[in-house]
Amino acid sequence: MFKHMLVAVDGSSLSDRAYCNAIELARPLLASITAMQVVAHYDVMRLQTAMLQETRERYMQEAYRQAEEYLATIEKAAAAAGVTCDTACVTGDHIFQAILDEAEARQCDLIVMASHGRRGLQALLIGSETQRVLTHTRIPVLVYH
Repeated sequence: MFKHMLVAVDGSSLSDRAYCNAIELARPLLASITAMQVVAHYDVMRLQTAMLQETRERYMQEAYRQAEEYLATIEKAAAAAGVTCDTACVTGDHIFQAILDEAEARQCDLIVMASHGRRGLQALLIGSETQRVLTHTRIPVLVYH
């Protein structure tokens, strides 16, 4: 069945559930996982007013520090369950494309991610990275809600 799963995470509680479930799925299949988080480029228009004074370097350093810390937590949880886990922290403006690129580069046969459940007007205006992954890949996607 599945041998290498890419688990896309963002630090949310839904993402926590997705990676925990991915580890549980990987264990009996003897599959490995790669947990990845995408750090968006520094963009003044996307940041809150309080962050506007921060420099690009400081923003990126802090974003990567937080992502690496979160990914290390996933790696430890996988190791405790006996599941081989690698991590990846990448930078990209298009999160869905970074996920797809990483899955293809690592030859993953399943992408696991959380649904963020955007509804109504917000879903129309913002869209969903999960929805974009679903519509732009040929790799199976398991979405936890």
